[in-house]
Amino acid sequence: MLNQDKIRDLGDALFVALRDRTMIDPLTEREPEISIEDAYQISLRLLERRVADGETIIGKKIGVTSTAVQRMLDVHQPDFGYLTDRMLYADADEVPISKQLMQPRAEGEIAFVLKRDLMGPGVTNAQVLAATELVLPCFEIVDSRIRDWKIRIQDTVADNASCGLFVLGSQGVDPRRVDLTTCGMVVEKNGQILSTGAGAACLDSPVNAVAWLANTLGRVGVALKAGEVILSGSLVPLEPVQAGDYMSVEIGGIGSASVRFA
Repeated sequence: MLNQDKIRDLGDALFVALRDRTMIDPLTEREPEISIEDAYQISLRLLERRVADGETIIGKKIGVTSTAVQRMLDVHQPDFGYLTDRMLYADADEVPISKQLMQPRAEGEIAFVLKRDLMGPGVTNAQVLAATELVLPCFEIVDSRIRDWKIRIQDTVADNASCGLFVLGSQGVDPRRVDLTTCGMVVEKNGQILSTGAGAACLDSPVNAVAWLANTLGRVGVALKAGEVILSGSLVPLEPVQAGDYMSVEIGGIGSASVRFA
């Protein structure tokens, strides 16, 4: 376990890297004894600095939920991070990744917008559905402040689950009107089909992912709150993107979203 001074210093280093768009060496190389619990404490220090700098928490994200992403990153369990107002872009917006991110990769996801709090432990899938106002198609544009994406689970957890920005679709549906396990996703990049997936790629169902998050956070006294956006995790592999790229995602029974990168 790291002491509080090291946790603060590593969180501050990640905050400076985020604001200055500079990469740092893996935390797991600097502090080989770092635990996942330490990493979450570091992520909270990073979040504290962001909030003090004027950002507002508007939701949470679940990461590393699909086998494809786990294999790509060599990380084999889910993690979570926090969403703020400065990360959010609307459907069809131009997203300035060249000015805000360093190593961006985009992924198609299903976002949940909550109408009631969810407080674990003991949250069931039925309770997740009852607490959800809408599900929406979205893109998460992940980024890493860790040089060359050389991350272990502790590195990505500390770095706010490698979250960068996200784009929400403009229309959503009641989650009880769509089969979130079998719904299909098609992602296109620059006019060509890039990847396909289904809800089951995300911990067998995105609903499982949201229940996992509610129960994981509930054990430390943190709720998923009414009005929050919850990104449930990717259904397709991560795709590197650069300025000039255009991507769209279509999810059967839910809708579509698009983004142009600048």
